[in-house]
Amino acid sequence: MLSIENLEKELKNKELRSLYLLYGEELFLLESSLKKIKNLFGECIKGINYITIDETNCNQLISDLETPSFGYPKKLIIARNTGLLKKEGKRKNAELSKLKEKIVNYLNENIETLKQSVILVFVEEEADSKQKLYATIDKLGVVCQFAYQKPLQIEKRLKAICNAYKVQIDDSNLRYFIECCGTNMQELINEIRKLIEYVGENGKIQKDDIDKLVIKKLESVIFDLTDALGKKNIDKALEVLKNLIYAKEPLQKILITLYNHFKKLYFVKLSIKYNQDIIGSLNLKPNQTFLVNKYKTQANYFKEEELKEILQQLRDLDYEYKNGLIDLQIGLESILCKYCS
Repeated sequence: MLSIENLEKELKNKELRSLYLLYGEELFLLESSLKKIKNLFGECIKGINYITIDETNCNQLISDLETPSFGYPKKLIIARNTGLLKKEGKRKNAELSKLKEKIVNYLNENIETLKQSVILVFVEEEADSKQKLYATIDKLGVVCQFAYQKPLQIEKRLKAICNAYKVQIDDSNLRYFIECCGTNMQELINEIRKLIEYVGENGKIQKDDIDKLVIKKLESVIFDLTDALGKKNIDKALEVLKNLIYAKEPLQKILITLYNHFKKLYFVKLSIKYNQDIIGSLNLKPNQTFLVNKYKTQANYFKEEELKEILQQLRDLDYEYKNGLIDLQIGLESILCKYCS
């Protein structure tokens, strides 16, 4: 298996293999690599030297591999979400299993010919590493899993973008930027480019610039609200809530996000109390582990009983709102005020 960084390095050096499997959750980086493969391949004429395959016509793959690309030296075949590499359930599809076996045999027997005439790229949301087809692609070509990037990897990528535009950003502000915007690479790159345009060449991105310009994720704003609540700053807590409403965030979504956030703080409190792993208790993905310290800090604002009480009040509010007994905004404001009183 090739790492994302090594695949990007190969493509940057204009090295193109004949067989790829690209899969995983980090779709922005995956699609960027796929785009580079297509650009390196050159002119694509659909139906002639460029073929797309999906689950509806994956049985044509071998036929497409065998058909010459008339007038062109090579053919590019993108096999996207075919289902050929998914983990098989208890009830196996006999026809699909037979097709996979045929493709495995064909690739093994014809790889040298394919290297001269075809570039075949499998693009999947998920892939089972125990499958023969997976192992075959790994042996004959390149397998690259696009997992969510870890915080340090994200920081490195964003730093490289800033450096390319001769813009500076401190490590602390870069981490704050990621906390505000989340870990989706597409959204992060969109927001960092906005900041780069704002400060200009040789400029430096400051925390105030981030606060003024970026679109904060709801989860990040809930951290701000909880900070204000933990410090008993009711004016600030209500201001954050009203800004969310002004930004047209649905009240029901705010309630659910707030409830889930306080539930995580409660789990952190219990994890510390019983000496359990916080990352596991919160079920954090590798790209979310940087949030552990923030959760721990906020959990320290509240006693265990206070967290249980807030969770119960939020559940009661949900019930009363759904039964037409209270206005949701008034209910949320009431819970905030009650805690701070």
